[in-house]
Amino acid sequence: MSAKQFVEQPKHDSVASGYFQVAALSSSVIEGILYPVRILGEDMVLWRSNGKVHAWRDLCIHRGARLSLGTVGEGVVTCAYHGWTYGEDGSCVSIPAHPDQRPPSRARVHSYSVVEKYGFVWVCPGRPVYGVPSFPEWSLEEYRKIHCGPYHVKASAPRLIENFLDVAHLPFVHEGLLGDRKHASIGDYQVLTNEDGITAKNIIIWQPDPDGTGVGSHVTYTYRVFTPFTSYFVKDSTNKGFSIYCSVTPVDTTSSVMWMIIAMNYSPEVPSSQIRAFEDRVVSQDIRVVESQRPELLPLDLQAELHLRSDKTAIAYRRWLKEIGLAFGTE
Repeated sequence: MSAKQFVEQPKHDSVASGYFQVAALSSSVIEGILYPVRILGEDMVLWRSNGKVHAWRDLCIHRGARLSLGTVGEGVVTCAYHGWTYGEDGSCVSIPAHPDQRPPSRARVHSYSVVEKYGFVWVCPGRPVYGVPSFPEWSLEEYRKIHCGPYHVKASAPRLIENFLDVAHLPFVHEGLLGDRKHASIGDYQVLTNEDGITAKNIIIWQPDPDGTGVGSHVTYTYRVFTPFTSYFVKDSTNKGFSIYCSVTPVDTTSSVMWMIIAMNYSPEVPSSQIRAFEDRVVSQDIRVVESQRPELLPLDLQAELHLRSDKTAIAYRRWLKEIGLAFGTE
């Protein structure tokens, strides 16, 4: 498959569809607008009424037009094609061509479970099997929370999560920012997989400026994988708290949107815009590499690629995805 070819349909998504995915920033879904998104190869439309966000299949049941082309009224959405109007529960309440006819019970838009949390709108495409993953620092007042992204990437969601979990690339892809190739050694660390996902701890690496003092030192990372497409790390550096919550929305099998929240309890004088710009730079370096990876889908067969001791987290991630039966974005 060439770099320009596009995988149209997932081979299976029943597992992936049971998890909540970030669909948008809460601030982007405002009263009076229709907000189209695409998750797991399915087109959806978000809209807000009386403060509550609704997520529907972006499809009018009449002739298949996109509802996102229509308009929002007082608790209703009207299709742009024939004016069919749907209420908040998804049922059709008006057919202009036949104003005296009661809409049939089958005239109902397919809706999805929606949760607003951490400044995001989360949508579950199928029957929820797991709630929105926790973010430990979110409730701590001493931590600033800075949203970064969205980052649109031409890569599978599992490839992006694996990149987020990988510390061995920091001295090379992010040299001078998060690592130094003269200090590329990765010691042994512990990885645990259980019903709560994956935890990798005591990952010690050297960074040129881990806490903004300009002095290089070793830092310790702990990584968590909560769901197939949502992960997190916390960095312990001279008692300063820093963590990143990362969720990747699988748009299609080889197209994704990455969302991040940085939480930190120091340097309040540094503008959020500066911190966000730094993260933009780091992610742009990652995107260049991840979009080049082949195969485009993440191989779950451990014999397909070479692995080292420093890849223990990635190995655990691939094994876990295979164990739970996730196929979207993998091979």
